[in-house]
Amino acid sequence: MTDQDNNSQAQQMHPEPAEQIQGAEGPPPGHHPEPHAQPKATHAASGGFVWGTGRRKKSVARVRIRLGNGEFKINGRDVDEYFRVERDRLHVRQPLAVTNSTNRLDVYVNVIGGGTTGQAGAIVLGLARALKATDPSHEPVLRDNHFLTRDARKVERKKYGRAGARRSFQFSKR
Repeated sequence: MTDQDNNSQAQQMHPEPAEQIQGAEGPPPGHHPEPHAQPKATHAASGGFVWGTGRRKKSVARVRIRLGNGEFKINGRDVDEYFRVERDRLHVRQPLAVTNSTNRLDVYVNVIGGGTTGQAGAIVLGLARALKATDPSHEPVLRDNHFLTRDARKVERKKYGRAGARRSFQFSKR
């Protein structure tokens, strides 16, 4: 057996590494993606809007913001018309107030599910996420005020053998 035969047998048993195979996909060796890449502030496909999604209880809010004059619409209605309770009106405006963006941004929200309190909480989270995407320097103040924290509390399900989630049926001695 010759050296040439030995080399051909070795190549058959040990194929070339993926980097040397023509047409191999993937990052070059030693490439490390940046761990904290920031999202783009404007998206041409979405008409210059920055999106943020918020959830609370059964509510889901899709929030879009862009530079403007301070317009705030929820499901096509003004925020003061949509939320009748003053507490909810103030709550949804707080992320804008702490970032000093109240009269600089237009906010458009589509929100579904749940009640008014859950919807207000979902809007706050979505708005805070959108503000963070527009300017990453807003993140510390938003996080300090707990606007970027998802409230995971939901209604506990009813269990069998119980009147509710935890409440027992009325006890009868006889």
